[in-house]
Amino acid sequence: MGNLKLNEEEIQFYKAQGYSLYRKPLFSAEKQAELTAIFEEQLALKGSKLSDELDTPHFRDERLLEFLLSDDVLDLVEPIIGPNIGLWSSHFICKDPLVGRATPWHEDSAYWNGRLDRFDSIVTVWLAIDRSWTENGCMRVIPGTHENGFSEYEKVDGASNTFGTQIKNVDESKAVYFELEPGECSLHDSRIMHGAAANKSEYRRCGYTMRYFSTEAKVLPEKNPGHKIWLARGKDIAGNPFVNVSTPSH
Repeated sequence: MGNLKLNEEEIQFYKAQGYSLYRKPLFSAEKQAELTAIFEEQLALKGSKLSDELDTPHFRDERLLEFLLSDDVLDLVEPIIGPNIGLWSSHFICKDPLVGRATPWHEDSAYWNGRLDRFDSIVTVWLAIDRSWTENGCMRVIPGTHENGFSEYEKVDGASNTFGTQIKNVDESKAVYFELEPGECSLHDSRIMHGAAANKSEYRRCGYTMRYFSTEAKVLPEKNPGHKIWLARGKDIAGNPFVNVSTPSH
């Protein structure tokens, strides 16, 4: 247990609005540089994949577990979801200059529907690798929309969007833009409406998403073939198939 990084006012804001901005370096300068170097390696190896498709890179490169399971991150997450924390997934999300596709309005929970038995205690930490601001398509959310998590969707053009669907009738005038410097991060509830405009600037916009859940939630193995989860802190409550926890034989 390290030093929890959110105060009571920030925790209450997150609970009410569904997000928080952490405008301090999450990692030391040395660790941030190491993470950025790992990302650049992954980007160089991706081949024909689009830069916004580098999902679960920690499955391929276990060096990332040093970041994902570190007290630096877990001390930020614990005030939100409690002391029993599972690592759900991670994702390098990169929008290339001028051609980076838009991320349609969506809820993470809608894409994970059926894979877990609850979505009320899942948090994503979005760490800026590059400077992320409105001009190059930073993340944006509709505050306070994290009570449901399963909106009505409609189809959109998959060539210009990272997904083929988007939430219907979103009032974009209510959006809050997550402008971050490299090394800073945001946190958002898995159920909040969020997205990002296309990157039409000359500046790359890359972030690393680190996703965590309370181990009170059950990850359903039959709905997650090949997906690996780690116990990050505390203990397993719901009986999850963590790769770093041995299960008793019967």
